[in-house]
Amino acid sequence: MAPEEVKNRVKKLRMTVERHNHLYYVLDQPEIEDSAYDALFEELWKLEEKYPELKTKTSPTQRVGGEPLEKFKKVQHKVSQWSFNDAFTEDDMRDFDKRVKKFLKVLLLKNPQGPTFENIEYACELKIDGLKIVLEYKKGEIAVAATRGDGVIGEDVTNNIKTISSIPLKLLEPVDIIVEGEVWLGKENFKKLNKERTKKGETLFANPRNAAAGTLRQLDPKIVAERNLDSFIYDVARFQGEAFGAKFLRPPLRNQFEELQFLQKIGFKVNNNFKLCKNIDEVISFWKEWGKKKDKEDYLIDGVVVKINETKYQKALGFTGKAPRFAIAFKFPAEQTTTVVEDIVLQVGRTGVLTPVAHLRPTLVAGSTVSRATLHNEDEIKRLDVRIGDTVILQKAGDVIPDIVSVVKEMRTGKEKEFVWPKKVADCGGDGSIERISGQAAWRCKNKNSFIQKKRKLHHFVSKGAFNIDHLGPKVVDALLEAGLISDYADIFTLKKGDLLNLERFAEKSADNLLQSIEESKKVTLPRFIVGLSIPNVGEETAYLLSKEFENIERLKEAKIERLEKIEGIGPIVAESIVNWFDDKENQKILNKLLKQIKVLNYESSPSISSGQKSSIFGKVFVLTGTLSSMSRDEAKEKIRALGGDISSSVSKETDYVVAGENPGSKYEKAQELGVEIISETFFQNLLKS
Repeated sequence: MAPEEVKNRVKKLRMTVERHNHLYYVLDQPEIEDSAYDALFEELWKLEEKYPELKTKTSPTQRVGGEPLEKFKKVQHKVSQWSFNDAFTEDDMRDFDKRVKKFLKVLLLKNPQGPTFENIEYACELKIDGLKIVLEYKKGEIAVAATRGDGVIGEDVTNNIKTISSIPLKLLEPVDIIVEGEVWLGKENFKKLNKERTKKGETLFANPRNAAAGTLRQLDPKIVAERNLDSFIYDVARFQGEAFGAKFLRPPLRNQFEELQFLQKIGFKVNNNFKLCKNIDEVISFWKEWGKKKDKEDYLIDGVVVKINETKYQKALGFTGKAPRFAIAFKFPAEQTTTVVEDIVLQVGRTGVLTPVAHLRPTLVAGSTVSRATLHNEDEIKRLDVRIGDTVILQKAGDVIPDIVSVVKEMRTGKEKEFVWPKKVADCGGDGSIERISGQAAWRCKNKNSFIQKKRKLHHFVSKGAFNIDHLGPKVVDALLEAGLISDYADIFTLKKGDLLNLERFAEKSADNLLQSIEESKKVTLPRFIVGLSIPNVGEETAYLLSKEFENIERLKEAKIERLEKIEGIGPIVAESIVNWFDDKENQKILNKLLKQIKVLNYESSPSISSGQKSSIFGKVFVLTGTLSSMSRDEAKEKIRALGGDISSSVSKETDYVVAGENPGSKYEKAQELGVEIISETFFQNLLKS
């Protein structure tokens, strides 16, 4: 028997999913990303599977899509239109493989001499994120084109479909056939379309899929023709007629590959990026491969459709109430999903700034499980109106920390709790007093020397972006602090072997390794030194700007606000932070003590700059996007700067090169828009060598 709390959540999920179904399929006005909708649908499906008594005939899990729009003539499909079940992980696919083999083993009982099904061949096709279309041809000429609709009734869009050049009006063979495929709008055409709509003051389309659906439902075919829709056809649903000198009810297609080849032969456009995989491991490899390169195509791809290749096995497995048993949609990791906020806590940073962090019900997003998301500041909590207990849409792209995009407010039950910003925070130390920073949305601890701030500063000081001391991670730093062996930065460089051997888990070898790393880090470049000091509002980019301008730490210590503000990229708030940090007497003590233990290399000491031999990179501005395979992002930045180049975090007309790795983001598109030169990783490596 399902608990009352589960009943209420199922009810809320059902209403929410149905509402977004209507917005997506009927009105073409989606409010959330497909991946967020999928997460809500999947949660509902799992709860109904766990508690079958909660299933209803009208639940969205028991249907395929939404009703057709009233403005088009309704068409009843001659072949039922199915949707695919989804897989999101490698484990999901291995479970699918096991299910398929289990079902097929039933055939063995009838035919002991038959195949063993140890390895099933799968046909893998790219899952195009467009609008499904069903095309009927009579004697080789197009008769009816319909949208999927609810799977039984669709919309007649024949006149609009005729404007799409890739869809043949007359086939190469005079057959009676019903085929299924996808209509899509290319990314470049999507950009042009939205630019035109901006000029006219019209509402912009959210994405190419949304634009394709909106276009196909235009009443005027001339408008459809102007937008250059495209298509891929992938399935023969019904066939009868004469083709290639033979008369048959259905061509003798033995497998999915032959079906795709047949479609091409009679005149349809088929996506050529399909592959025959001998086993499930090859399927997973194909999925991983396209997960990396999907963004390079002009059409949107949201996964891989995996089908048993052999037609006889497809027929044997058949269909469930809503999907084929012989096929599945292997989705790429979603950049958006939904989850529940279980708590909101304040985290004290190394500069004393308080960051609200949402503790989440663990969920899979962008290929990894996350249970935390930053809420940035008090103003962001108010803007989102996020409460403890809310169902939220979570977004993560690449290595970026997850963000809460919005709250699914229709999921509220009334039990959600508003987060009240406190007057005191225990982790701030002293009496716990906090204050809002003038002119900013951030709050900070009044006490600048709390233990937790000291810990975070030391964690940052030894990290990769600063002093980069190997073998000295956060756990070792904490152990040294708790043992009273260090209290500030300089103490790290006075550690002796005997100090370390008294700590738990430290032996001769590990102690020697750490001391060697500390010794090597006593010579540090000026930019890394500045980063390590934890000056508020001063990150890696600003540290390099300061290093180029002042060249050594002594000049920087004496810098005035007026001069700092003249540096391009440094504003009044950052300039004031820098001056205030160096004016603080406690900071001066820490700095002087540290400088007695280490040597900071002047910026002009870089061999590539001081030698007078300017490389082809010297003075050039680089932007990095995507994942580099030969080096980390930090290593690439270091190499550029060592050769006198500059790094920017955003693309502008001043950018010389955008280095595009795997899965490049919006910076790639911005570079295309501005005409900035985009170079591959290989070209970038050659530049470094030159």
